[in-house]
Amino acid sequence: QLQLVESGGGSVQSGGSLNLSCVYPPYIHGSTYTGWFRHSPGKEREVAAVIGLGGNPLYAYSVKGRFTISRDNRKNTVYLLMNSLKPEDTAMYYCAAGSALSLSESWFKDWGQGTQVTVSS
Repeated sequence: QLQLVESGGGSVQSGGSLNLSCVYPPYIHGSTYTGWFRHSPGKEREVAAVIGLGGNPLYAYSVKGRFTISRDNRKNTVYLLMNSLKPEDTAMYYCAAGSALSLSESWFKDWGQGTQVTVSS
């Protein structure tokens, strides 16, 4: 299995910003897409954003216009810049590697351990 390592989580007030990072192993097994997912207690895990090697992003409706996913292939790192954070963005954020530019979790087989984001009102 690939090992992905997230960092950058923390606690911020509503309206604040955080920039998450995910370091992933070099491309193997066709996992050329990387996504950020989030899981809040009592809710199902949901996708936030996905990006391919070429940089084309997909966003969930709930974060579009506020979050920006990007990647630096030389550093094997994917970022999630989160602006205008809301209390409902509070969740554990996971980075995952997959084989399709899709908002469906089923395409993503390798996961990191997560980084906690807490937004207070």
